[in-house]
Amino acid sequence: MRSLILSFLLLWTAGCKATTPDCKCFPGDSCWPSGDEWDHLNSTVGGRLVATVPLGSPCHNPNFDAQECERLQSEWLYSSIHTESSSSMMAPLFANQSCDPFQPRDKPCTLGNYVRYAVNATSAENVAATLNFAKEKNIRFVIRNTGHDYLGRSTGAGSLSVWTHYLKGTEVIDWKDDHYQGNALKVGAGVQGFEALAAAHAENLVVVTGECPSVGLAGGYTQGGGHSALSTSFGLAADNTLEFEVVTADGELVKASRSENSDLYWALSGGGTGNYGVVISATVRAHPEAQVSGAKFLVAAPEGRPELIYKAIDAFHAALPEIVDSGVMIIYFFSDSFLQIPALTAYDKTEAEVKQILQPLADSLSDLGIKFEPNFTHFPSYYEHYGHYWGPLPAGNIQVGTQLFGGRLLPRSKLKDFSPTARKLAEMGVIYIGVGLNVSRFGVNDANSVLPQWRDSIVQVSLTLPWDNEAPWEEMLATQKRMTEEIQPIIEAATPGAGAYINEADFQQKDWQETFYGVNYDNLLKIKKKYDPGHLFYSTVAVGSEAWSIANDGRMCQSQS
Repeated sequence: MRSLILSFLLLWTAGCKATTPDCKCFPGDSCWPSGDEWDHLNSTVGGRLVATVPLGSPCHNPNFDAQECERLQSEWLYSSIHTESSSSMMAPLFANQSCDPFQPRDKPCTLGNYVRYAVNATSAENVAATLNFAKEKNIRFVIRNTGHDYLGRSTGAGSLSVWTHYLKGTEVIDWKDDHYQGNALKVGAGVQGFEALAAAHAENLVVVTGECPSVGLAGGYTQGGGHSALSTSFGLAADNTLEFEVVTADGELVKASRSENSDLYWALSGGGTGNYGVVISATVRAHPEAQVSGAKFLVAAPEGRPELIYKAIDAFHAALPEIVDSGVMIIYFFSDSFLQIPALTAYDKTEAEVKQILQPLADSLSDLGIKFEPNFTHFPSYYEHYGHYWGPLPAGNIQVGTQLFGGRLLPRSKLKDFSPTARKLAEMGVIYIGVGLNVSRFGVNDANSVLPQWRDSIVQVSLTLPWDNEAPWEEMLATQKRMTEEIQPIIEAATPGAGAYINEADFQQKDWQETFYGVNYDNLLKIKKKYDPGHLFYSTVAVGSEAWSIANDGRMCQSQS
């Protein structure tokens, strides 16, 4: 079996021994559950235990199926094929080329970093039974919904996963407590963004969801903060939480809100994912449906004048504060050859208002001799706007598994001095993805555990390098190493103390406790120890994860340091 990616990148220590009590039980160990014991679990959960067969196995001997393999290859870069699997990952680095459809047919298909088993949970009782079995047998426990994760948090070698994807169900309710009175949407842990949006739209409402329609709402997205096309208007996803239903490490189903288990509610609202309990449902604020206007445009370098791209980027950044302060959220990409705005969202604004908002940028680009010819749109609802820019629904148009990530929050105070950094990143071959927004007025009075640096930031930056499914493994490892050791330090030097959005970042972040959690880390660790004293829950760079190490074969052992 190929050693796991984590060992290649020298992230964690190797050498945990199979017989030591400080390690999780691993396949092949004498402590690994017998077939009868797995059968008993399967019976307990109503036949919902799934033994992992990697999704890419039809592309390998002895199960090769040319037609099915061709289908897999054609759909592999889109989320739907992975969300309907109990084990497949959208981040190819963590799939470890163990069994993907782009590797040679005669290469053995192994489980590698995939979960060993999963329980297709449709109730809190299923979740509790799975969790209790993992505790009793001392097996690594993983929480998974869609597998839409760039940090390897929804998988793990030799693990038992609770698969929450079919914890569906939506309900619009009238919420009233001391903190909020108004419409709310309750969603099961398996509800994805497109489902939540449709349920809200049917009642003439909107909710904050991810730009990618297939992202689950209640899990890592919201628990990690969660930006949205509506964030300038309504804040991050974590700013909109009202209540969670959670199965805790002791197998109990509890509610967490500002008035009940408030510390757990605080931790789940931005303090990282898969680490404090298994969320069964989340209730979030719902806002009025409204007209929405949008725009998109592309600026390409004129032939013979490549320097104009950098001037265009500078002009865009100069205009950005007034754009987002006008109530707009804007996504933009740039490299050394283009500046693209694929989606601008102006909630409850007319097309004429958007044109006015963008006029200063248009004037600046015109002064540079650059044509500015946006495509403007206006829709009577956010739902239609969203479908236009991120559809077709349900799956959407965003490809997955095509990039390696780094990331940083860009403080408003550093934007005017960012030009040299932007140019250097572009010249290094980085595709820069920016989410321009203003969430400064949300999350007041420490209402949640969102990284405080979000409130002073004007852009959430993702730095990306391309992933090549057919490239040699060592080449892709070198690309990831380049992101960590060469590219990420450049933006960090330009933004000291800024932090990063944990869901779109480098999983090898060296000072991850400070970068992802900041001043909240110590309090989050106390809450982690209160609700999970035995450290059952674990995920990459989660609060308290430094208590564990991952060995060459994926075995999970207590850290010795």
